[in-house]
Amino acid sequence: MFVFHYLNAPSWGAVVSAPPGPVPPRVAKGGGLRCHVCAAGRLIVEEEESLRDKIRADHERALQEAKEKLRKSREELKSEIQTEKAKVVEDLKKKEAGPKPLPPVPMPKVVGVSDGEPPEPDVKEKRDKIREMMKHAWDSYRQYGWGHNELKPIAKKGHSTNIFGNSQLGASIVDALDTLYIMGLHEEFKDGQDWIEQNLDFGVNAEVSVFEVNIRFIGGLLAAYYLSGQEMFKLKAVQLAEKLLPAFNTPTGIPWAMVNLKSGVGRNWGWASAGSSILAEFGTLHMEFVHLTYLTGNPAYYQKVMHIRKLLAKMDRPNGLYPNYLNPRTGRWGQHHTSVGGLGDSFYEYLLKAWLMSDKTDTEARKTYDDAIEAIERHLIRKSNGGLTFIGEWKNGHLERKMGHLACFAGGMFALGADGSPDDKAGHYLQLGAEIAHTCHESYDRTVLKLGPEAFKFDSGLEAVAVRQNEKYYILRPEVIETYWYMWRFTHDPKYRQWGWEAAQAIDKYCRVSGGFSGVKDVYSSNPTYDDVQQSFFLAETLKYLYLLFSSDDLMPLESWVFNTEAHPLPVLHLGNITLPGSEPAQR
Repeated sequence: MFVFHYLNAPSWGAVVSAPPGPVPPRVAKGGGLRCHVCAAGRLIVEEEESLRDKIRADHERALQEAKEKLRKSREELKSEIQTEKAKVVEDLKKKEAGPKPLPPVPMPKVVGVSDGEPPEPDVKEKRDKIREMMKHAWDSYRQYGWGHNELKPIAKKGHSTNIFGNSQLGASIVDALDTLYIMGLHEEFKDGQDWIEQNLDFGVNAEVSVFEVNIRFIGGLLAAYYLSGQEMFKLKAVQLAEKLLPAFNTPTGIPWAMVNLKSGVGRNWGWASAGSSILAEFGTLHMEFVHLTYLTGNPAYYQKVMHIRKLLAKMDRPNGLYPNYLNPRTGRWGQHHTSVGGLGDSFYEYLLKAWLMSDKTDTEARKTYDDAIEAIERHLIRKSNGGLTFIGEWKNGHLERKMGHLACFAGGMFALGADGSPDDKAGHYLQLGAEIAHTCHESYDRTVLKLGPEAFKFDSGLEAVAVRQNEKYYILRPEVIETYWYMWRFTHDPKYRQWGWEAAQAIDKYCRVSGGFSGVKDVYSSNPTYDDVQQSFFLAETLKYLYLLFSSDDLMPLESWVFNTEAHPLPVLHLGNITLPGSEPAQR
C-alpha cells in the first residue's frame, strides 16, 4: 500500500487567505468582488489538487502493474499474451456475427420439483424444522449480507473469499435459489431472482476460481432455470460460461484454476505442485458443460470437457490411480498424491454422474469410473483395527491413514453407482457405501459437539478422531449428510434419518447465532469459538440434503435428476438418438 504525501498548495496571497467554508456575512455583504475572487481562488486550488492526485494515482497504478509484470516468469507473460490475442480474435468474431439467439431445444422432462411431504407426522415436523433453519439462514443473509458473496453472521456484515475475486457476485443468492424453490419458499426465491436479473454482472475485473464458479454459479443458474422455467437464468448461465472459456487457452487444453472475468487471463494457484492444475477442479466441469452445449447448440463446451477426458485416458496412471496434480503446460502429472477427499473427490463423482445424466448412454464415462473405483478399492480403502472402513490418501508411494470430511461424500457415490456395477457387484458397493456412512457417523459421534472434524486419523490407537488442532473445525460441510440421504434413498434404513437428525440438532444448537449460522473451530471443545462465516454451500447443500432426507422419495427422484457436486439438480438428458453438437465421431 502506498501513502501519498501531498504537497502544500501554492500561496495565493491575500486574495485566497479567507478560511475555507461559508463566506462570513460581512464579506458577503460589503465586498462582493473580493468574495467572487476568493471563491474562484479556492476552486482553482481544488482543481489543481484534484488533478495532481489523479496524476499521482495513475503513476502509482502504472508502477504497481509494472512491478507485477516483472515478478512474472517468461512463460506466464507468454501465456498472458496468447490469451489476450485469442480474446481479441474472439471479440472481433463476436462483433461481426452479433449476439446469437439461443436455439429452441426441448425442455427435459421436469418431475418431482415440489411437495414431497412425508406421511409420518414426526418426520414432517423434522422437515419443517429444517425449512425454518433455511429461512433463518436466508433471512439473516438478506438482512446483513445482501449482494455480498457470503455472510459473517456474528459481525453481521458481508463476507467474501478469494475464490470469488474481489467482486460482490451474490454467491449465496445463486447457490440458495434451488433450495428455496424445492422448499416452497417462493417469495424468497423471487427476491433472489430479482437481484440476479438487476445486479448480477459478469463483466467485472475479478479473478475467480473456474471450478467454484462453475459448480456454484453455472450449476445454480441452470438448476434455477430447469426448476422455474425462467429464461433469464439460462441466459445468465451462458453469459458466465463464455467468460470461463479463455481459461482453456493452455498448451494442453487443461484449464487454469483461475481466470479474470474481464481480461480472460488465467493462472494456477501458487501452492499447487509447480504450477499444476488440480484433478477435482478440471475434472468437475462435465455435467454443467454438457447442459450448456445442449441449451446453446454451441459444441465448444462439450468439446472442451471431452478433450480433458480423452487426454487423461491416454496418460499412464501409477497403480491405476489418478494423481491430484497435472501441469497444463507440459501435460505431465505433478507430485504423486491421490485422494478421494480434497483435490480429487468430485472428479470420480462426475465420471459416474456423466453416465447417469446421459440416461446411461455415456458408457465410456461409466467404464472410466469403474476402473478408477477398482484401483481406489485396491490401494486406498482399508479397515481399521476397530473395524471401521476408511479411504486413505496415497502420498509418495505409501498410504496415509487419514480421511477428510470431504471424502465422506464417497459413501453416497458408491451407493449411487451400485446399480450398473460390473460383475454383479451392486450389493458389494451398496455395502461399501453403508460402511463409509458408518465410519463418517463415528467421526461425528466421537466429538463433544456431535459434529464431524475436517479430517480424522486411523493410527496410534486413535480412530475416526482429529489429532491436529487445524483439523478439528467444522465449517457447515454437507458431505456426511449427503451420504446419509443417498443411503436412505437406496435402503430406507431408519438409522440414516436418525443420524441426519442428530447432525441437524447439533448444527442448530452449536452453529446457530442471531445473525445466521457459523462454522466452529473445535468440535471437541464444549465452549466452541465461531469462525464467523456462513458458507454459501450451507444453503445450497447441507440444508437441501437434510430437507430431502425428511421428504418422500417423489421429491427430486433420482431417475430424473442428477445433483452436481454443489447439490444443484440437473435433469437427466433423455437424448435417445439425438447427438450433442460437437460429439460426432469426426469431431473427436
